[in-house]
Amino acid sequence: MTDVAALLRDALGARVDTSEPALEAARADKSGHRAAGRPLAVVRAASVSDVQATMRIATATGTPVVTRGAGTGLAGGANTGAGEIALSVRDMGRVLEVRPDDLLAVVEPGILNADLGRALAPYGLWWAPDPASREISTVGGNIATGAGGLLCAKYGVVRDAVLALDVVLADGRLISTGHRSVKGVTGYDLTALMIGSEGTLGVVVGATLKLRRLVPGETRTLTAQFPDVRTAAAGAAAVTASGAQPAIMELMDAVSLAAAHALLGLPSPTPGATQLTVQTDGVAAAAEQAAIADVLSAVGGAVRLAADDDEAAQLWAVRRAMHPAMESLGTALIEDVSVPRSALPAMFDEIARIETEFDLTIPTVCHAGDGNLHPNFIFDGDEVPERVWQAADALFRAAIALGGTLTGEHGIGVLKSRWLADELGEDQWSLQRGIKSVFDPAGILNPGKVFAGQP
Repeated sequence: MTDVAALLRDALGARVDTSEPALEAARADKSGHRAAGRPLAVVRAASVSDVQATMRIATATGTPVVTRGAGTGLAGGANTGAGEIALSVRDMGRVLEVRPDDLLAVVEPGILNADLGRALAPYGLWWAPDPASREISTVGGNIATGAGGLLCAKYGVVRDAVLALDVVLADGRLISTGHRSVKGVTGYDLTALMIGSEGTLGVVVGATLKLRRLVPGETRTLTAQFPDVRTAAAGAAAVTASGAQPAIMELMDAVSLAAAHALLGLPSPTPGATQLTVQTDGVAAAAEQAAIADVLSAVGGAVRLAADDDEAAQLWAVRRAMHPAMESLGTALIEDVSVPRSALPAMFDEIARIETEFDLTIPTVCHAGDGNLHPNFIFDGDEVPERVWQAADALFRAAIALGGTLTGEHGIGVLKSRWLADELGEDQWSLQRGIKSVFDPAGILNPGKVFAGQP
């Protein structure tokens, strides 16, 4: 039997880690799901050539490879199990080039989202995708999952902010997709295809990113409290319908809001209150804030304007504390569905129905500016109870029925693969499987993820 770990050590030396802590860590991500068994080795790639060498050995030996960044995913997409190689690109974290004149930067995949923002700030530039995990998630991981974030309703998601990619294919070949120009329609758009593919088509080793100039003017923040979550969702839909375009509009239901306040040691919010937090920016920030305040007041919101930047920062700290707040309540299965923005009230009705049907409390936060909800299933222990999976099934089907999708930004990974064909339909599911086989004929790239389910 081939000793794959030995072959990797011969080629990559100290870049190969077979220690027990490293192998154990590679089994899991932030979803709480763990792969069965431990990987053969963790390869800590520091260069494109390291990735190519790993993939050549994997192809020659038929060994599956799972690419990992910071391991902050929420769908189990980077979890690495028995007989597999965990290919970490976290050490590939450099900014290779910044071009203020062309509004682009070239980066390696392992750089953290927030570190990239700090590196670009002296140039007066920023990269718009702004996931709540920005301090701990990598740009490569953002690309792999097609991440969004708090600012995406106004400034777009990862798919809108990537011009080109360098990708190592399953057999070790290096290709470059896309272009540096603003426009470009030569051939099929392989860059867009790679974004959100979760490591099933290739290993992203470089990215040319589309940047924005830092927004001139100021930011303004307000909150609006509502007596129940449906009314708050209707308020968010009213803001969208009014034509206003806030930079951020986030909804926290009563349970999630109270948990975040408790975690941060803040005074308890009004019992049962649901809160919308809205940020406007640019030279018209004050006028837009006033217009949005009028809309929310008209639909029953108790509006409060943040007095200064410190108060605004605290309000956003509450929203960004959502994930650790949920973990303080128990084991959290953090889900991710999206619906049309006008359907937000109906989706919250569905969540309430599912809570009653399955005798669960499902704390939910929402990127209300784009209709992306994050319902949380809280339970005890490491294994997701069957009742929770049944409730999740009902939740996913409700989102699809409302014209939405299984995932807005977390990806399919392993946790949602059984529902993928339900959304795509058999014909599209088959076509996508065919694309996968073209890029990965031996099936070694992140096997068991995304397309694991059957139509």
